[in-house]
Amino acid sequence: MWQLSVSWWEIILRVVIIYVFLLVILVLLLVLSNSVQNAMNGGDNSVLAGLISAAALVLMNYLVGLATYKSKRIEALVEGRPEVLIHNGRLFADVMEREKLTHHELNAALRAAGCACVEEVHFAILENNGVISVQPKTERGLGRS
Repeated sequence: MWQLSVSWWEIILRVVIIYVFLLVILVLLLVLSNSVQNAMNGGDNSVLAGLISAAALVLMNYLVGLATYKSKRIEALVEGRPEVLIHNGRLFADVMEREKLTHHELNAALRAAGCACVEEVHFAILENNGVISVQPKTERGLGRS
């Protein structure tokens, strides 16, 4: 419980890296939100205008969520569709290029699934959330346990 699995300085270094990354992302979000604020409220900086803008954003978010739930076409437009990267050991390079996926990223997912090469893969799918799902081929005559 009280023993570290990595050195204390590595933990501090990791915290600093993540902190700087989050700071950059948060600053970017703040700058973006500030740049579109006047477009949303028309220059009206009253509390009521802020509440109306916030309520409209929440309502739009709810409506988009509802629309993606009700319509497969809208869901595909907003959230995208999973893409087949490998099927029966055949790599679809055009899909990788279109999705800007590197061979390094694909190989890392294959290794994580216990596959040494593309030929060992039954299918690999790039999911909507960016995760690569890999199903290794099974040997003929042997069931999976």
